[in-house]
Order: sequence, then structure tokens, then C-alpha cells
Amino acid sequence: MALMRGLLGAKKILSRSVMATTPKGFLAVYVGEDQVQKKRYIVPVSYLSQPLFQALLSKSEEEFGFDHPMGGLTIPCPEDTFINVTSGLKGR
Repeated sequence: MALMRGLLGAKKILSRSVMATTPKGFLAVYVGEDQVQKKRYIVPVSYLSQPLFQALLSKSEEEFGFDHPMGGLTIPCPEDTFINVTSGLKGR
């Protein structure tokens, strides 16, 4: 159930103006623990179906929900953790 809410929240975000600034098939993700400054990554939409990425989204939903003024998903983890997880997803 939480996964479905997460995917619906992600879909809502994708429908915003962020899509105009990201290539088709990708989404913007803001990563970092600092509340003021987060780094923006562009990731393939296919990551949404990956269990490791879904775990990061679940943590994001618990801490922040999915409605953000930046217009993208926010994942509250260290950047190196995000990079380690997503580098394992490449080629899947």
C-alpha cells in the first residue's frame, strides 16, 4: 500500500513543470541531508520499479511526504549512499 502511494506521489510530481526541464523518461531527484541545499540528479523513470530505489522513496515519504516546493522527489540520505544505490541499478 505504501509503495502504491509512493508511486502515485511520484506520478503527481512528474506532471508538474519539472518535466519541461528533464528529458522524457527521466525525473528530477533532490538528494542530501541538508534542509537548505540538496543536489539535483536526473534519473531514469525505470528506477521507480527497482526495490532499492523504492526503499529510498519509502524513507523519503516517511520523512517529507511527496509535495515539495522544488518540484521533484526529495531523498533525505547522504549523496554517497544515493550514488552507491543508483550505481547498482545501472544496466537493469
